Amino acid sequence: MFKKLMGLIFGSSSDKSCGCTCGCGKELSGSIRDLEGFVEYVVKALVDYPEEVSIETTETSEGAAIKIRCRKEDIGKIVGKRGKIIMSIRSLVSGAAGRQHKRVSVDVLD
Repeated sequence: MFKKLMGLIFGSSSDKSCGCTCGCGKELSGSIRDLEGFVEYVVKALVDYPEEVSIETTETSEGAAIKIRCRKEDIGKIVGKRGKIIMSIRSLVSGAAGRQHKRVSVDVLD
């Protein structure tokens, strides 16, 4: 996992395919796909029902948005006390994206 995070921070990927499970056929840049995979890995490790976690990424002209959907009981585990866990995830993602001159937001949906 540490190697993957270092790869995200220092930019080592150039794959251009959608990694989401929605079957949308969208083209996502490799770094956005890697960030989506990182968020999915971390979130699934935190929750009680990892099979019910879904990650959707949309790209806009301003950047990308990674949206997390899960069971209502698991939202608190992702957000954490006073929002510390989600703030940490957002910080890591925005830091890695910033190195590649991109903007990426992470949102938890109900």
